[in-house]
Amino acid sequence: MGMAGGRSRWTATLVAVALVLAWLVVGGIAGPYAGKLGDVATNDNAAFLPTDAEATRAQDLAAGFVEKETTPALVVYERPSGITPADQQRIQADAARFAQLPGVVAPLSPPIPSQDRQAVQVVVPIDAAEGEQIGAVVDRLREIAGPDRDGLTVDVAGPAGLLADLIEVFTAIDGPLLLVTLVVVLVILLIVYRSPVLWVFPLLAAGMSYALASVFVYVLARDDVIKLNGQAQGILTVLVFGAGTDYALLLIARYREELHRHVRTWDALWAAWKGAAPAIIASGATVIVSLLCLLLSSLNSNRALGPVAAVGIAATLLVMLTFLPALLLLGGRWAFWPRRPRHDDADPQTEHGIWGRIAGFVARRARTIWLVTAVVLAALALGVTQLNATALGQSDLFTKRTDSVAGQEVIARHYPAGTGSPATIFANQASAEQVARAAQGVPGVASVRPFTRQAGPPAADAPPTVVDGRVQLEATLADPPDSDRAERTLRELRQTVHRVPGADAVVGGFTAINVDTADASTRDRNVIIPVVLLVIAVILALLLRALVAPLLLIATVVLSFLATLGLCALVFRYVLDFPGVDQSFPLFAFVFLVALGIDYNIFLMSRVREESVRRGTRAGVLAGLAVTGGVITSAGIVLAATFSALAVLPLVVLVELGVAVAVGVLLDTIVVRSLLVPALSYDIGPRIWWPSRLSRSHRAGAEVTRGR
Repeated sequence: MGMAGGRSRWTATLVAVALVLAWLVVGGIAGPYAGKLGDVATNDNAAFLPTDAEATRAQDLAAGFVEKETTPALVVYERPSGITPADQQRIQADAARFAQLPGVVAPLSPPIPSQDRQAVQVVVPIDAAEGEQIGAVVDRLREIAGPDRDGLTVDVAGPAGLLADLIEVFTAIDGPLLLVTLVVVLVILLIVYRSPVLWVFPLLAAGMSYALASVFVYVLARDDVIKLNGQAQGILTVLVFGAGTDYALLLIARYREELHRHVRTWDALWAAWKGAAPAIIASGATVIVSLLCLLLSSLNSNRALGPVAAVGIAATLLVMLTFLPALLLLGGRWAFWPRRPRHDDADPQTEHGIWGRIAGFVARRARTIWLVTAVVLAALALGVTQLNATALGQSDLFTKRTDSVAGQEVIARHYPAGTGSPATIFANQASAEQVARAAQGVPGVASVRPFTRQAGPPAADAPPTVVDGRVQLEATLADPPDSDRAERTLRELRQTVHRVPGADAVVGGFTAINVDTADASTRDRNVIIPVVLLVIAVILALLLRALVAPLLLIATVVLSFLATLGLCALVFRYVLDFPGVDQSFPLFAFVFLVALGIDYNIFLMSRVREESVRRGTRAGVLAGLAVTGGVITSAGIVLAATFSALAVLPLVVLVELGVAVAVGVLLDTIVVRSLLVPALSYDIGPRIWWPSRLSRSHRAGAEVTRGR
């Protein structure tokens, strides 16, 4: 920073002005990119599968059987009293108009009536090359089909309908989520600072961080270095504002302390920066490295989230350690008005009355406190048994009933539920008939037919299409394609056709994509979680220059994570009535909760170590808790509130992640970091710094002889 002692006030001010102006220029250039992220996002599940997944290989084979790859939309009409001749005329007229739409691959198959004559569905293949524009094509289908009338309901379902509903949700992320996040941060900052001025600085710096991150993410996604999806986009917003405000709170709290000790504001700021920056950098580095561990994932969606969020944190670190200090220097003491800190050499502990009392309570009952809190957290962790981590079905993805969900329900009532999203089987031509018979014998498979290039159902003697010696079979499942039963059927179907000698069978389709995604998620969880823990342990060991303290901190955070999962499982099931969580949820929750939860332990223990050098370990624990208690609790509330802003989005997976991070961060700040960690550290005493010199210093030794 270069603001220490010798520099004149004017030099320091000029440097600060130059920094602020430079950042404002950057902000002016970067700002517009925040609104453009949706232009480079993709929300197609198949695009995120690993290249060696069976469903991916099936997609590659399918490309040879059609002139154009398509994503089907299923327009389904229902009249419970029976489809009338007038309805049939309307359906025929609609189908003719569907075929004329840009993006629709004509000719269309004839409308398919249900056996009970109460429903008709029209399969509308949409060119997969439309990408995100599939949503616009589906919107036009919905316009042509028109609203329900005279007892006839019309819905657009199928993979294209679902994709359109997801795109609609994700395109709404930019505006509402950003607005809610800003309002939440603003309200909390006003409560924390009780100043009409000071809240402007952290909020302005957080906004600058988001703009800077958006530029880098936009360029990386545009150039196909990463795949950005709506989920990563939403998490980027809340993560940057939440973490950015946390870093700002920590720096400003330390600055307020130093203003009591220094006459000149630039001396106070330099001392505050030197004191807070190592903890902020260590915290940010921990989150960045933890997020980058997602690059080990086999799913492209996870690999995308890692760098996207890591770029967000890196941009936030840079802004909070340069732009924010410059703003604070220019603001001076008056920025804290009406509670301006005066130069009085007061002990910072005297400003933290309630936390001083909590520190005293910890000193009197250390062993009881850490034993009781550990038992309570372990009891909460038992709720993990209620966490149903399976793929969320289509009807469970949204917090409200969408058109695609309603349409899928109609299809399930009147057709084999897998109609429109069959499992596709590719087999060598010589074994095709044997594969078809084997597939037909699998429980849960409603029908199997060969694929032909002609429109509509094939004639009895229509020859199957052969490409490079392979035949494509379409197996319609009896259950909805996104249900647990369909996934079990798909697994059994794969095992059955793989056993046919010489067939070299490959099974793909919508259900296969879900199955392969679930398998990849399980593999990722088993690989990434141990790596994240190891990385965090190394960073903590380097920061605290000890081995015992890092291991204890990681143990407390893992316990807190399991307690959060247990508590959330109960909330999701019995309060929010969600059927389960997505397969990716445990991994995402772990990465965010452990990386962010360890932040608060870093903020606390880096200060405890600093105080222990001067006062001794046990006194240092109490001083560190008293001084950091208020600011860390405020930071936790900010992060919890910003992540809970995800609940405004009508998507169950983001609501669940937002609730989990909010609950977990509050547990970390209120229970783990305020009671469990200080009590455990106090009880263990100087040995917590083993093997560093601090664990056997004279002051530490004296402390042991004094007792507790």
